Amino acid sequence: MAKLAISLSFLSLTLLALASVSNAGSIAIYWGQNGEEGKLAEACATGNYEFAILAFLPTFGNGQTPMINLAGHCDPTNNGCSGLSSDIKSCQAKGIKVLLSLGGGAGSYSLASAQDARQVATYLWNNFLGGQSSSRPLGPAVLDGIDFDIEGGSNLYWDDLARYLKGYSYRGKNVYLTAAPQCPFPDAWIGNALKTGLFDYVWVQFYNNPPCQYSSEVSNLEDAWKQWTSDIPANKIFLGLPASPQAAGSGFIDVNDLTSNVLPAIKSSSKYGGVMLWSRYYDTQSRYSSSIKSHV
Repeated sequence: MAKLAISLSFLSLTLLALASVSNAGSIAIYWGQNGEEGKLAEACATGNYEFAILAFLPTFGNGQTPMINLAGHCDPTNNGCSGLSSDIKSCQAKGIKVLLSLGGGAGSYSLASAQDARQVATYLWNNFLGGQSSSRPLGPAVLDGIDFDIEGGSNLYWDDLARYLKGYSYRGKNVYLTAAPQCPFPDAWIGNALKTGLFDYVWVQFYNNPPCQYSSEVSNLEDAWKQWTSDIPANKIFLGLPASPQAAGSGFIDVNDLTSNVLPAIKSSSKYGGVMLWSRYYDTQSRYSSSIKSHV
């Protein structure tokens, strides 16, 4: 009988451990928009992040020649960003998913038709994902997927782009699709695309949006969170936050408020995936990810 009690006790402890692991969240970080944030490989070597999102591909669609912009890191016009390939592979060797983000707050992008969406998907596949091209801007490394940070242009045909990209998924190598909508629901730009159920992870921007971001109490954020987690058919939803007060116009949550008020209010959701931070540069200044890592 004593042996049985010990076995049951061990079993319950094991189940508790598994439950805590399964509800453990991840941290996603945007990298690429400040040359002073350090190398991508250095960011991944911190052990703080499970997703690294390269920002941005701000020019594409509607007949434009696609062009990445990684700020002060490299010059894509002379193939100067292909050296990032080794950094990307270094991150992936640590189990970190590396994605390319489309759009951003200041870009020239839109899709003119479903056919245009197909052409953009083909370009992304051949130049950044598993396809073949003689002009891969980031070199031979194969990214894990594409992030939609659509904040302008038009709200048309993003669902088509998602379908065409997901169509490239093949057995054993999923093309991950992620998105960074604003927290007012539904998102004005990619609300329809998010309904497709094709997105694996959605990091909702709970900043620069006073109606649904955290202020002194959590109810507005919690209400918006419940709507996102109940209405969007994604695998996991992330809480998108600025990594320092300087990283956004509003919406920064201090570490104590995040860990004692906000995370306890949202972590019970089965769709809780963790926290997304904008951006690596600000995180290097504030060390926010290090402060919250054990709570996420």
